[in-house]
Amino acid sequence: MVILITGASHTGKTVLAQKILEKYKFPYLSVDLLKMGLIRSKNTDLSPQDDRELEKYLWPIVREIIKTAIENQQNLVVEGAYIPFGWKESFSADYLKEIRYCCLIMSKTYIENHFSDIKTYACKIEKRVDDSWFTKEFALQENAYYLHMCQKYHYPYILIDKTYQLEADLVMQNSENH
Repeated sequence: MVILITGASHTGKTVLAQKILEKYKFPYLSVDLLKMGLIRSKNTDLSPQDDRELEKYLWPIVREIIKTAIENQQNLVVEGAYIPFGWKESFSADYLKEIRYCCLIMSKTYIENHFSDIKTYACKIEKRVDDSWFTKEFALQENAYYLHMCQKYHYPYILIDKTYQLEADLVMQNSENH
């Protein structure tokens, strides 16, 4: 099984992937690590700020990693923001049976009431060098976009609303209803 975890920045995608690794022993691929490896190795002229172009550049690579994991009957979590909303179009029905999808979204109320906590916990797994670009306005806009797109595509999502309690079991259960 392959589990795709996506969502807005700072929603805890990597933390959740780490929890699944610890509980279920599913390894995970951080699309951000792949992105930075390709940028730092000069395999692309894109920069970390080129989000739309990075999605187009990274998705064919990630898609083929997913297919290989399924063909090899390996469990894998792929986490990152560079999973396009049209991802299902990249796979045949046989592959889709083996893929689960989960999008993490913070509600407007959660962001407004807990923005300082969101910033504080941003480095729980990843050590962010410069996080100044991540503002409350950006978080509100990006999470609203992810919610809208999940609803448009009828994709499952986990809404972080009153408290932040994401556990590996919740994602495994939620992803079964893909």
